[in-house]
Amino acid sequence: MKFIDKDLKAVQEARVLMEEAAEAKKTLALFEQKKLDRIAVCMMDALELKLEQLTEEAVRETGYGDAKDQLLQAKLLIKKMRKTLEPMKCVGVLSTDEAQGVLEIGVPMGVIAAAAPAVSPVAAVLSAAVCAVKSGNAIVFAPHPRAVKTTVRTVHILEEAALEAGLVRGALSCSETAAKEGAIELLSHPETNLILNMGERPLLEACSRTGCPVLYGGIAPGPVFIEKTADISRAAACITDSRGFNCGTGAGSEQYVVADRQIAAQVKEELIRHGAYFMTETEQKQLTAFLGLEKGTGLPDKEFIGKTAAWLAQKAGFAVPEHTKVLVSEQSYITDFNPYAKGLLCPVLAFYIEEDWIHACEKCIELLVGESRGNTLTIHSQDPEVIRQFALKKPVGRVLINTPAVWGAMGVTTDLFPTVILGSVTSKEGITAENVSPLHMIYRRKAAFGIHGLCS
Repeated sequence: MKFIDKDLKAVQEARVLMEEAAEAKKTLALFEQKKLDRIAVCMMDALELKLEQLTEEAVRETGYGDAKDQLLQAKLLIKKMRKTLEPMKCVGVLSTDEAQGVLEIGVPMGVIAAAAPAVSPVAAVLSAAVCAVKSGNAIVFAPHPRAVKTTVRTVHILEEAALEAGLVRGALSCSETAAKEGAIELLSHPETNLILNMGERPLLEACSRTGCPVLYGGIAPGPVFIEKTADISRAAACITDSRGFNCGTGAGSEQYVVADRQIAAQVKEELIRHGAYFMTETEQKQLTAFLGLEKGTGLPDKEFIGKTAAWLAQKAGFAVPEHTKVLVSEQSYITDFNPYAKGLLCPVLAFYIEEDWIHACEKCIELLVGESRGNTLTIHSQDPEVIRQFALKKPVGRVLINTPAVWGAMGVTTDLFPTVILGSVTSKEGITAENVSPLHMIYRRKAAFGIHGLCS
């Protein structure tokens, strides 16, 4: 049998696909918005029929998350995308200001090189591919080594539907060989006009060296503050459901609960009632040791990612009730080495108590600027002034109010753009803090008429 170097094969595939995409973008530049819209709708229609198979395959292949949760996520995403994308205009004349004599024209960036994740690959590819086509761009995916089959199959389904609807061949494709060298070749290719990195932090350095603009969408769990005026039962339900969703791998989900001291005891009771398990000091040490957090290294290949609370507890050496959604570690303060400071893609929460909302505000900022690289903050409160102060002061791209963070950040329970790709410029990653949409994949050309005489 002839030996084939996987890295070389991945690099060659990347080069061929990028060259084909570069040719395709010339034809795409002539497509009107109505045609792009029709293609995008056909892509969503086709994928919707295969979602159950794809999400089950994703969990089998990666070992991450829950198939039912990923299916629900993708279904809700498609439903909201249909509604949001329909009136959106991305190419051609976007606006006309007759008084100022200015036309604004949307122009596709060209070719997008996209690094796909292993966590929720179906939803991620769906978000990226539909947005790229809607905005008239060609897009080429580099699959994560842990999710190659699922990513390739998802792209193939979308591509076949798009071609049947009129998309030019080469405008939507995916490398079938997963290797870091191939991904880097894709990102750094001369024909790359825009990079879309969907949470692959190890590739950020390579992205920055290319000189191309980078859209980065990290998962980045963040803090949630429960203020004394909150509906405590509802807040607790939101947090446990959101943090437990897809085994703790939801983009923007809560990892740190900060409770107002006046209601802390009630918050704890409600969290327990809604599926949280507060670990003893001994159990916390067992979990910390199992996760490899004591040395800050983590388990080899991070096998704890996307596993249930019961699985984590059993592996760590203690038992929890069957209905447990999240494991909770009570902490008094943030130390120089906080074992929970980094984003953990598993259903684990850190629980803090602060004297009032002012101290809670500072605690949330401390958590956000730490190693978790959070891009989302959630607050449960009925006090407009407290909500306003949190929105004004926090170094995040999105502040969510009285909603589960996973669904709010994704735009299901809010009117943020529906996607799982959450901009992270507030943590110094990428060029936007917003939910990544088709409007981040175009540039706006201005056509201005001469309406003023020369100044004397």
